[in-house]
Amino acid sequence: MKRVLILCTGNSCRSQMAEELWETLGAGEWQADSAGSKPSGYVHPLAIEAMRELDIDLSENTSKSLDQFTDQDFDLVVTVCDNAKESCPVFTGATLTLHWPFDDPADATGSDEEKMKTFRRVRDEIKTKIQTFLADESA
Repeated sequence: MKRVLILCTGNSCRSQMAEELWETLGAGEWQADSAGSKPSGYVHPLAIEAMRELDIDLSENTSKSLDQFTDQDFDLVVTVCDNAKESCPVFTGATLTLHWPFDDPADATGSDEEKMKTFRRVRDEIKTKIQTFLADESA
């Protein structure tokens, strides 16, 4: 089984959604983990809600530090925000490292419904990026 580590700063939104989307879309061929360079200590409630719309449950997920993964081997490390790219240590055990910057939905303003539009958009962008990668990889 291949392993992917998705990194972000807080590990509360983008990397959490990407972890579970990769697990789902990877169809048993990938093990996905996510972590943050400065973990927030929680998973954002609107990220949980956005993923629930896809029947994916993040409610038991926790915000993790990248420190717990530094000595592990990964086939792929993906940074999903610019801050994580800059502060990410070099994973010598990673076969490939990619940078996929996505807007931080936690920065969205307005009503909860307006914020949810941003969470849905970023979720869907992440999903599309993963689907494209997996399709290209299996081609």
